[in-house]
Order: sequence, then C-alpha cells, then structure tokens
Amino acid sequence: MSQSGTTSVYIAGTDTASGKTMIGLAILQVLSRLVATVTVFRPVVRAGRANAVVQTLLSRSSPGFSYDDCVGVSYDDVHANPDRALEQIMARYRSLASRCDAVVIVGTDYTGVGAPTEFAFNARVASNLGTPMLLVVTGLGRSVSEISAAVEVARAELAAAHVAELAIVVNRAADDLVEPIRKALDDLSVPAFVLPEVPSLSAPTMGDLMAACDGQLLFGDRLLLRREIGRLVVAAMPFPQVLDKLAEGAAVIASVDQAGELLPGLIAAHESATFPYLSGVILNGEMELPASLRRLIDGLDITLPVILTRRATFETAVSLSAVTGSLAQGAEAKIDTACGVFTDAVDQRVLLERLHVARATCVTPLMFEQDLLERARADRRHIVLPEGTDERILRAADILLRRGVVDLTLLGAEDVVRNTAARLALDISAANVIDPQDAAAREPLAAEFARLRAGKGVTLEAARDVLTDVSYFGTLMVQLRHADGMVSGAAHTTTHTIRPAFEVIKTAPGTALVSSAFLMCLADRVLVYADCAVNPNPDAEQLADIAISSAATAAQFAVEPRVAMLSYSTGNSGSGADVEKVRQAVLLVRQRRPDLPVEGPIQYDAAVDPAVARAKMPDSPVAGRATVFIVPDLNTGNTLYKAVQRSAGAVAIGPVLQGLRRPVNDLSRGATVHDIVNTVAITAIQAQGDDG
Repeated sequence: MSQSGTTSVYIAGTDTASGKTMIGLAILQVLSRLVATVTVFRPVVRAGRANAVVQTLLSRSSPGFSYDDCVGVSYDDVHANPDRALEQIMARYRSLASRCDAVVIVGTDYTGVGAPTEFAFNARVASNLGTPMLLVVTGLGRSVSEISAAVEVARAELAAAHVAELAIVVNRAADDLVEPIRKALDDLSVPAFVLPEVPSLSAPTMGDLMAACDGQLLFGDRLLLRREIGRLVVAAMPFPQVLDKLAEGAAVIASVDQAGELLPGLIAAHESATFPYLSGVILNGEMELPASLRRLIDGLDITLPVILTRRATFETAVSLSAVTGSLAQGAEAKIDTACGVFTDAVDQRVLLERLHVARATCVTPLMFEQDLLERARADRRHIVLPEGTDERILRAADILLRRGVVDLTLLGAEDVVRNTAARLALDISAANVIDPQDAAAREPLAAEFARLRAGKGVTLEAARDVLTDVSYFGTLMVQLRHADGMVSGAAHTTTHTIRPAFEVIKTAPGTALVSSAFLMCLADRVLVYADCAVNPNPDAEQLADIAISSAATAAQFAVEPRVAMLSYSTGNSGSGADVEKVRQAVLLVRQRRPDLPVEGPIQYDAAVDPAVARAKMPDSPVAGRATVFIVPDLNTGNTLYKAVQRSAGAVAIGPVLQGLRRPVNDLSRGATVHDIVNTVAITAIQAQGDDG
C-alpha cells in the first residue's frame, strides 16, 4: 500500500530483457478483478516519443487515464538533476494515485539512467513512493547459481534503500531449470516464483520485420502482420529447394528480381494443404515488381502478407535475424499467452494478501469480466464449440486456450478447421477437433440419441443421420459428459442451438422451464434481467420458475439475489390480467422459496431508485435495491435490456440459458469475439456446479 492509500506495486528488473511488461500486464489483470480503477505509471521514459510499455498497459487499464497522466519525467531530466527529477516523479505519481484504486508502476528500461546504478535508482524511487517492489530477474542464459547470486545482490540493494519486498519473479528460465531454481529460492523470506521461457513471446511478427527493414505491404491482409515468425528462409536457391526449406510460420526473404518465379509458387504452397503455412514473404531490392505480376497477384485475392523493402538481400537477412518481438499494444495473442504463463506459475492469492488488496464494494464491467475468466480458469472445464470453422469462434478459441480458461473441442473437418486457424494466425493446437461426418466419432453418440428418443420412434440409423448436425453432435457430447458444456449460435439460430438441448439434456430437477437471463454490467454493479430471449408470454407458474432460476443464476455469479417482479403498477395500485399474473407469480415464489427476497408487482423505478421506493414501498427489503428483474413477457424484456444497454452504456452478457440439467448457451449471430469469450467462461462456471 503506497503513502497515498492507493494499492500499488513497483515492478523492476535487475537487467535488460527481464520481461517487466509481461509481469506488469499480468499484475494489472489480477488487480482489475478486485478494484474499480487500476492504471499504470512509468517514472522515467524517453523524451520525444510515446513509451510502448505505457501504451500497452494503458490499453488494458481502466478507462479515463491519458498517456500524459501515466508518465513521470524523462531520462534527460534524471541526468540533469536526479533529486529534482525524483520530486517530479513523486508529484506526478501522487496526482495519478489520488484518482484510482490501484497503480502498477513499471521501472526503467536500462537505457539511460546509468547502469550499474540504475537498479539503485529504481529502489530509491520505490522507497520514496512507499511502494513494495516485485523484483524481476531474468533466467535467460543463466545457471541456477548465477540466478541465486543476482537475486541476493538485488535484495541487498532493496534492503539498503529500505524498500519492502513483495515477491521475486525469475522470468524466462530454461524448462529444465524451472524446478531447480524454485528449490534454490525456497528458503527466502519472500515468495519466489519461476516462469519458463516461452519462445513465442520473443518471436517477432511480420509487422516487426516490416518496420525493421522499412518495408511496405504490397499484398495481403494487414491484420496478419501480427502473425509470429517461426523462422527466416532466404530464398537464394532454385524454387524446389526453397520448398524443402519451408516450415510452419516461416517468413521467406527473396530478391524482387526472383519474384516472377518464386512469388506465385510460395502463395500456392501457403494455400496448399500439403505444405506448411507461411507468415509472409519479404521481397527486397531496387527493382519494381512487374505490372503483369502485380495484376496476377491482385486477381488471386491473397491474404498472405507480401512486403517490399529497398534493401539488399544480405542486409535484409542480417537485420531481420536480429529482430525480437515485444508485448506491444495490439499484440493480443502474445499478451494472452503472457498472462496465461504468469497465472500458471504465480500464486495470485499470496501476492494479493501481501499487497493487502481489499475487494471493492462496487463491480465494474472490467472487474466482472476478469473475474469470470479467472473463476473459469480456477476449475477448468471442457467446452464444445460446434461452429469450429467460424472465424469469430476460432479467434475466441485462440484467446481462451492461450489464457488457459477452458479446454476446448471444435467441431468440423480437422484439416479445414486447423488450416483456417493457421491462415488467420491463430493457435488452436491445444484444441481437440472432431468431424461430425466421421462415422466412428458419431457412433456412440448416435446410440445414446436412439436410446433417449426411442419412444419418439428414432432408430439407430436415423440417429446416425441426425448426428451429422453439429448442434446435435455437440449436445450429445455434453449429455455423455465428453464435454462439460456447449456454446453455439454464432452461425445458427437460437432454435437450432437449443432444440437438441430440450430433446436430450432437458430441464434440471425441480425446474419445469428453460429460460434466459442477461447479466447487465453497469458502471458500478451487475444486475440480472430475465427472461429476455426464450419465453414469449409466460404464465404465472412460468414466471415464478423464471424468477427462481434467475435468482440461482445471480448467486452463481456473485450477485446477491433480490428479485423484483416487474409490472406497470406497484403493490396494490393497479389491477388487470397482466398485473394479476405477476401478483400470482410472486405468491408462488414465496411459497416455493420463502428464503428468497422477492417483491412485486413493482415498477422499474421503484425497484432501482431508493427515493421512489421510500415513497411507494417503504417497508420492502427489495424495493430500491433489486438486483434481479423479472419481466412479464419477452417483448418487455428484450426492449428493457437493449434500452439499458444503449442508454446507460451497460455491457450485456448473455443470454445465459438457465434451467437445463447441463449447460448449453446460445450466441447471437452478431456476437463479437469478446461476447464469445465471455459466454464460454459463463458456461464453464455453470458446469462447475454440475459434478453429479
């Protein structure tokens, strides 16, 4: 805890290439689950250009903070007058800390303060800010004894500067040294964690290579410049030999005067299922690409990035071989991988206890979404995604797998699914891929479907045909516990997604109805709205069922259920069939769940506004503080949630299906990748309560 009362942590490395950005991103993610506002601060940056670390961490921080808010002084300022620079750093930090709940401070880059005194400068800053330090020591190319010595020297420096130690992270350790390093640091008085070297985190992207050689994109998808490079291949040989050199993710360097021979062949190899996918082609030289070749390539509508640089082949190859990647803003795949590696290796509970972080009383959308992912990750489940060739599904799968949120099965022809992912620069290698057209894969599922639907006249032969449908295939996987839950609907209707669940999985014990709920993330709290997607005009019995299911959904996602049964009148002020339906539903809820706080009929303003509640229902434990809102019909529900979403800027997560024995959730066909990630996490959390 810093002197300002804001939770803060100072991340400093003992040398270059320690991976402070990676650690900063991960700590930022951890804190964003618990506090309403968290941002980044860098005490010292280079003058004249924006600092990439600040930009990257700001993209994952709470909104409302500018770049200028989050930086202290320049290296020139430190050289000119270190004491004055320190005063400015402290003033700027205090100004920032006064506006937020937590700050992640990232130390200097060993580019200007003056090594070997640079770590001492970071210690001095941390001491004056009253901030505990998370010490990052690189394990790259070091033995266990060398790492232990580096830790000992750094800790002595911190002790001399009276800096509190939060923890030690040894980053980028060789795989075979992770455990020996951990044992060597076991006896320290502070927690020590060891993270392995992950080559993909330091691998450059095509965009990195293009910038390094001052290149320009001639053809291809600009988004694929984010693709990581597997290796560089210099095409200074006949084309058949070039083909022999190709490897997954390779970037091929070729002279522009060879383009007529090489480029069409490389594009064909990339598109072929019999050769590895490429990350891109870099043409070099002073010549212009022939107009006829440009016309040919334009007609192919390729996505493979083709870059042109005016440099010579040798110069290009030498300069590009030295390029390393970074966790820059926009490198989402790397960032997700980095956060996953950190979470695997670091006991977050220990860090938070040492930081004395108290969970905020409010819940922001960022906090809620981060908490969803962490809860899913903490008790990992297996989710099946039937629409395995949909680009949004594949992008979501890449994120979920990199961050270790769930295990996944994707449905579709394996070569199509994996080749599509490769061409989109996505890593789904950890996913299981099953083709519903594979008769052997269908057989056990078809036998179960025929058994369940025998009373409806379904034969085994008919079941085999039905199971070629991805929705039925995925649903039977959930039924037989080959998967814990299913998420579909990005490319299918709601009916197509949930009908198999009605036929096969059916409702949970004590529940007569499948309904839906939206988790509405407002600026400072989460509310539950139901039913906004499934039941058009529920009767009183069904409304009661929806209310009880929605209360359970709220509790499952850490929302204390206080149920408001909405109507156009409050209490006894109105009459009519619609009001009576709600009134009867309230009585049924109270009979079935006397422990559940429920109120109704009640108008929306009386349910959410304490002042209105005091006037209309002064003795109600729900009025003015409701968290679960049950609408009388689908028309009202759909209108209500969309109005709140648009007018209040709420994040609507859902619809979450409730009442099924096992979790199946439907996506909107307009779902974004972000929506899909959230829905999969929700489904996994629902599955955590389904161990029977």
